[in-house]
Amino acid sequence: MNEHLQSIRDGVETVCRDFGDDYWLARDEDGVYPHEFHTALAQGGWLGITMPEEYGGSGLGVTEATVMMHTIAKQGAMTAASAVHINMFGPHPIVLYGTNAQKQAWLPPLIAGEHKVSFGVTEPDAGLDTTSISTFARRVDGGWIVRGRKIWNTTAQVADRIMLLARTTPQDDIARRTDGLSLFYTQFDRDRIEVKRIPKMGRKAVDSNMLFFDDLFIPDGDLIGDEGRGFGYILQAMNPERILIGAEGVGIGQDALRRAAGYAVEREVFGRPIGQNQAIQHPLAENWMELEAAWLMAMKAAELYDSGAPCGAEANATKFLGGRAGYNACLQSVMTHGGMGYAKEYHVERLLREAMICRLVPVSEQLISSFIGERVLGLPRSY
Repeated sequence: MNEHLQSIRDGVETVCRDFGDDYWLARDEDGVYPHEFHTALAQGGWLGITMPEEYGGSGLGVTEATVMMHTIAKQGAMTAASAVHINMFGPHPIVLYGTNAQKQAWLPPLIAGEHKVSFGVTEPDAGLDTTSISTFARRVDGGWIVRGRKIWNTTAQVADRIMLLARTTPQDDIARRTDGLSLFYTQFDRDRIEVKRIPKMGRKAVDSNMLFFDDLFIPDGDLIGDEGRGFGYILQAMNPERILIGAEGVGIGQDALRRAAGYAVEREVFGRPIGQNQAIQHPLAENWMELEAAWLMAMKAAELYDSGAPCGAEANATKFLGGRAGYNACLQSVMTHGGMGYAKEYHVERLLREAMICRLVPVSEQLISSFIGERVLGLPRSY
């Protein structure tokens, strides 16, 4: 954490201080999107931290974004992080492959917080096998007509734009499984997109949804890059997303650990603070070590990415280690609080529910282990 990165942390913390435990507990109860928080970060210029300066961004790297998202998660858990998460990596294909006119039209409103975007990739019958998606964009005069469905679309209840991956060439007509997929950035037309909210375990205020596309028209100008090359474009965002999710898991875990240590000092049973007991001390000490190790991996992966070096193993390891360490710390925090850990008043049960996300998305722990086994250790492919 050099002076530059510390200034990032300090600036983000300044915004987060206005949104304390009561705010996030209320959002967990009412499920209302944290518009005020999103606006505050936009006004501070943070939504464009990785965007080019000529479009209103800061032109910084994934390292700075990692520090930013770690800080946000440490203050408001996954609800806060997910409210702005997609701004850190989602628009990257626009930056790399969009035309100058597209960048000028699309990026400034995202950076200013005027537009909210939902990311449409995952499908019910495809899951992590993205090349098997079936949502189809049929070529028509002036654009495409889309039919199909997507699942786990974040912020679709409030989004006015969608980044959509759809098949534009039938699977029977392609040479490789990764061919024939195209990437679009277009208006969220609610007359043609049915949105069904998915009730879920945590992060209630940042909605997850299933989408049904009924002849959605996408004009020619909303295609990003070349037709049929969309799968390669979204790959550009995968390593940054893994790094950020892992860093967010670390942030949530560190917040939970802080709360557990504080409670263990204050809570007395049998005439002594429970933190004096090694059965309480040692698990929390292990949590600290796990979190610190995961954070170092996150920073290593981010620096590799920003330098243009290969970082697939490190990015995946960050997601795995950060998710695990964060979850373990949250679970231990609930256990340290005992019965009060089950009460919303102490917030740790909320942190545990939200930390689970970092273990589940955007890729499973099992696929990460397979990737490391095959690509790093040279073991035979298992799937």
